Amino acid sequence: MTGNPRNDRTEPWHGKSTRDTLETLETDDGGLSSAEASRRLEEYGENDIREAERTSRVELLLSQFRNPLMYLLVVAALLSLGVGLFPESEPNYAEAAFIALILCVNGLFGFVQDYQATKSIEALRELASPNAIGIRDGTKQSIDSKRLVPGDVIYLEQGDAVPADARLLEADGLRTNESALTGESTPVEKNPEAVDDDTPLADRRNMVYMNTTVVKGRGRAVVVETGMETEVGGIATQLGESDDRQTPFEAEVKQLGTQIGALVAVLIVLVTVVQFLFTATGIVSVLLVSITLAVAGVPEGLPAVVTFTLALGGRKMVNRNALVRRLPVVESLGSTDVIVTDKTGTLTKERMTVTRLYAAGTVVESSDLSPVSADGNGGSQRTDTRHSQDIDQALEWLLRCGAACNNVERTDENEYRGEPTEIAVQRMADDAGVDRPGERIREIQFSSERKRMTVLVDVDEPTAYMKGAPEVVLERCERILEDGKVCELTDAKRQDVLERTQSFAGDALRVLGFASKTVDDPDADADQIEDGMVFLGLQGMLDPPRAEVEQAIADCQSAGVRPVLATGDNLATAKAIGEQIGFGPEGALTGSDIDDQSDDTLRDTVEDVDIFARVTPDHKVRILTALQANGHNVAMTGDGVNDAPALTQADVGIAMGNRGTDVARQASDMILRDDNFATIRDAIEEGRGIFENVRKFVNYLVSTNTGEVLVVFFGVLLGSLLFPERFTGTSQALILTPVLILWINLIADTLPALALGADPHAAGLMERPPRPSDEGVINTRVLVSIVTIAVLLALIGLGLFFYGLEATGSLVRAQTLLFTFIVVGEMIRIYVIRSRYGLTLGSNLWLLTAIGLSFLLHLTVLYTPVHDFFQVVPLAVHEWGWIGVAFVAFLLLNVLTSTVYDRLFRSTTVNEQVQDEAHQKQDDKQR
Repeated sequence: MTGNPRNDRTEPWHGKSTRDTLETLETDDGGLSSAEASRRLEEYGENDIREAERTSRVELLLSQFRNPLMYLLVVAALLSLGVGLFPESEPNYAEAAFIALILCVNGLFGFVQDYQATKSIEALRELASPNAIGIRDGTKQSIDSKRLVPGDVIYLEQGDAVPADARLLEADGLRTNESALTGESTPVEKNPEAVDDDTPLADRRNMVYMNTTVVKGRGRAVVVETGMETEVGGIATQLGESDDRQTPFEAEVKQLGTQIGALVAVLIVLVTVVQFLFTATGIVSVLLVSITLAVAGVPEGLPAVVTFTLALGGRKMVNRNALVRRLPVVESLGSTDVIVTDKTGTLTKERMTVTRLYAAGTVVESSDLSPVSADGNGGSQRTDTRHSQDIDQALEWLLRCGAACNNVERTDENEYRGEPTEIAVQRMADDAGVDRPGERIREIQFSSERKRMTVLVDVDEPTAYMKGAPEVVLERCERILEDGKVCELTDAKRQDVLERTQSFAGDALRVLGFASKTVDDPDADADQIEDGMVFLGLQGMLDPPRAEVEQAIADCQSAGVRPVLATGDNLATAKAIGEQIGFGPEGALTGSDIDDQSDDTLRDTVEDVDIFARVTPDHKVRILTALQANGHNVAMTGDGVNDAPALTQADVGIAMGNRGTDVARQASDMILRDDNFATIRDAIEEGRGIFENVRKFVNYLVSTNTGEVLVVFFGVLLGSLLFPERFTGTSQALILTPVLILWINLIADTLPALALGADPHAAGLMERPPRPSDEGVINTRVLVSIVTIAVLLALIGLGLFFYGLEATGSLVRAQTLLFTFIVVGEMIRIYVIRSRYGLTLGSNLWLLTAIGLSFLLHLTVLYTPVHDFFQVVPLAVHEWGWIGVAFVAFLLLNVLTSTVYDRLFRSTTVNEQVQDEAHQKQDDKQR
């Protein structure tokens, strides 16, 4: 593991032999005493990977209020109370209470969602640490792995999780899976005599590491590092020191709040200057109008609606097996345009599987095999007739050899434990109904030098079964099973086997050769037993892709999201798997190729290469950095400790929930509960839908607030000029009072806006490219829409207001007419916004309910005694007629302007825009 900070440690036991290590740690083969172990536990601490300091519940709650929009709400509340500073007015406690309520609701929304995500993540961790088998007080016993200390002597068996970093004292065929650290799925053979002279982690063959697994053999080791001092702990420490990255959406919301705040401040200054220059309005009235403008300009419901929509999306994603750690990530994933993914387990099943066999000169796909059944003579025969009897017999002997020459164990839960290749061979035999023959007499173990393994089994007579590298097995063979009989292994037949081996390997299969023979003397030396074997055939295996991944990759590509494969596996395997599921194999590179490129060159390379093999954590970070430097929003998947730096660097880090390490989960923004790439595709779709809903209600809320600002601003100016006796020198001469504006913003607006957050996704969501990285929630189309609707609302609303004021002579009645028109007119606004997405009112029952409830609450304000509190009056039937005329005019103008803008923006609906883009792509391909 290059670049690992733990490689430069200076503890005295590093770089020493195992015997020197024992002396340095003042222990021996008999282990530590209980008293000494307790003392060292006090000195070194528990053997546990500690998370970065967790945020307390109070801090988590307070963090929900630290954003510009929330600050604006606080200012609005203070302004509402500040009215009472003027002699002519009293503090607006109701307004301040409304705002405080929204502040609390919004904060609780975010706190509950974040807290639930935190608890869910904690539930994913296996808090109960497994026990280790070690020696204390001279006796072999079970020890809580958290209480292991440097100097403890531990025993390791096949299937055990390594509980700490330890130096081997002895090993018997010990091999460990270190993919969580190195990314390489091939088990590492361990040798206590290997020399460790500051070599990289992958070459330290006399060490075993925490968070790795014993896949074969057994061993005994002395613990040298525990807890945060292990290789895993070193990476966890690095992650704890890194700052959290701000998601693109968090930056957008912060920017939006800042812009709204700046606009409100400018308007307050502007209206103050204009009123002093062009009207005879007194200072109290001017300040009161300024405060009203501030309340009108702040979309009080926006933070609550944003939080609710993201929380709702987070819950939907949990139902689709994606657990979001931070709410803004829900939308950020929807704007991602590149996914850098690992292979094992995410794209593949993480289950090595035999897919192709070679026996009796014939290649057979494993999918063509069917179970065999025992015959009356104790042999077996196939139950189908797709192959000749001779081929079936050869396949049975091949599978029987694989079952015999195998150390896989079955657990009580009927699961396989052992080395992945041996599990694949055993599962193939089990699926075909071939049992292990007889009782094992002896085993000649596999080693990296021998590259083969042989076992002796007592069948009717002692029989040797061998498996190993095909070329090595062939060297030990003199005969071959063919046409139902044993024949001489000629040079031509030997060459045919080698060509088949190369063919299998060319398809990225891991290939094993198998052979057997009867043995006269089971106690003979290994060379004698392994000579003169009969070659039985080949088994080729790989970790196959998940069935649903190919379609998920295609969906992402059609959505303009480019998947990039970065794996620790070899180049041939990466290219074969990648090409099978939709990655372009052209120009595939390895980690060494990346090392040869400068950062500038790599920026060009990452735009054209889809597959990177043999990559280290440093390589992954360089790939991510290059993509981000090119302006991409990048999501990164990973499961191992080695993936944590890249997960932290990515715009959206995605960890695996089942096989992922705690360190990877801590570094991530989102956790896949099913470790499936298809879930990422679903999360992208959900994120895009959420962003559309955010854009809808931002359009809806901001256009309404802008309209209110225009109504108050121009209404007061026009009123001061047209009706000076009513609009000069009195603090009551307002077009809309702050309490009415707050009612519109907090009740009439917010309820439908919340329901918009639950809108169904528009059709064709995954058939369009992601939005540009520099495009915010309010793009050109939305901005034009906001300004237009605000102007129309102000023109028609003020026309109704002044008509009502002239007809009735009552300022309060005119205010009531305008107040009611704005509430009713917002229903039109919702219809127009949603129509662009091909949605009808009936497609969202929550929205229908919210609109009905808002209107009912409005009628309650008008026709119950509370109207005195709001300073409005009940409307007569003919006055509802005036509102109806304004309503129709507003509807027609909305439809007209929407149609004009659709033509200007060259699409009537989002769906038609998608179709236009698809046709354009097809035309480009034909040209």
